[in-house]
Amino acid sequence: MQTLLDVILPVFLVIGFGFTAVWRGFFSEAGVDSLMDFTQKFAIPCLLFRAIATLDLDQNFDLALLASFYVGAFFSFIIAFFGARLLFKRDWEDAVAIGFCGLFSNSVLLGLPITERAYGVDALTSNYTIIAIHSPFCYGVGITAMEIARNRGNTLRKLPRKVLTAMFSNALILGIALGFAVNVFSLPMPGVLWDAIDLMISAALPAALFGLGGVLYRYRPEGDMRTILFVVSLSLVVHPMIVWVIGSYNELRVDAFRSAILTASMAPGINTYVFANMYGRAKRVAASSVLLGTALSILTIWVWLTLLP
Repeated sequence: MQTLLDVILPVFLVIGFGFTAVWRGFFSEAGVDSLMDFTQKFAIPCLLFRAIATLDLDQNFDLALLASFYVGAFFSFIIAFFGARLLFKRDWEDAVAIGFCGLFSNSVLLGLPITERAYGVDALTSNYTIIAIHSPFCYGVGITAMEIARNRGNTLRKLPRKVLTAMFSNALILGIALGFAVNVFSLPMPGVLWDAIDLMISAALPAALFGLGGVLYRYRPEGDMRTILFVVSLSLVVHPMIVWVIGSYNELRVDAFRSAILTASMAPGINTYVFANMYGRAKRVAASSVLLGTALSILTIWVWLTLLP
């Protein structure tokens, strides 16, 4: 119970403040859009840039950790994709969008603050290792699958260009890529610039959590409940279970194991709706999965934290 009170509820209370503020009319939906634009396009890319630019790649870029997490994520995508196609009779494009919901966990807005509150700031190193390729990997898989589904029977010569263009128009991926450039090439950064980036970072997670609450107010579940529950079950239970098995086989360090399981156990991220909206496919399933998954994760995260070493 103490874990629920000390680690989980403070994060979800900030989300609840945002939800209530929009629900009661104290904060406009246009304000939420602007706040999320700030966090998703500026503050969080700065956070990811700072984390990757200063990450000790030799020591912390753990291939066993990445394999454990991303094999689990890919299997979750495959299960969601074929479940949507075979169980719920969705067309190929809808199945890809639903698969993306099983693939993309909320690694930043929920994964970072939960891990930090549970295990401290030093525990975030493994989270940042996962996050370093999270958006590139997930968008790469999702966009590639969607373009193949949309171009069935046609030439796929333009596929690589379409995938890369879509990926590198994403601010999160740009922040990660710039962080890698600074890190790998040891590019000098003035202290005053680091100070400015740190100011942006200090606003990133609180503002994003509050904005997430406002966004969730819009996406109240309606219809497709069986499909939504299927996706949420994959995200909150199946994905972390797969990562647990693979991580145990790979004998991950305790801190890396915790980060992998917690990140995998997060609800579908807002980017699942962004992806569905980008292609106009399964938007209701994506939006409602984010809302219901986020609400239910209050309990499921508590269970995972209890089970973790």
